[in-house]
Amino acid sequence: MNANKNSKISLNVALGPDKIPEKITWESTDNPLGSEPTECKAFLLSLFDKEHKDTFRIDLWTKEMQVSEMDRFVYFTLKGIAETYHRATQNTELSNHLAKFTEFFGEESGILPKEE
Repeated sequence: MNANKNSKISLNVALGPDKIPEKITWESTDNPLGSEPTECKAFLLSLFDKEHKDTFRIDLWTKEMQVSEMDRFVYFTLKGIAETYHRATQNTELSNHLAKFTEFFGEESGILPKEE
């Protein structure tokens, strides 16, 4: 890999006897919070395969993640995807549709107040 700088991101998943995540930590060489592992309750990882033009995904969450927290996690993930899609493609029409769905999701899940 020819690059001026490399950054490493690591995820550690502690599984219980039922193979369900009990604790998830992450760390990064560029983490502004420091180099110590940081605990989280969930992560979604999507990788686009260069050769096969397909996506490999890993979606994990701990037993203690509550439904209301998952709602918030999905809402902010969708919001970020809409922003990323627009930055990458400049396709305002489709990114606006995705943002509108994100707003709907936020209202239906109770994260955002419903518009009257």
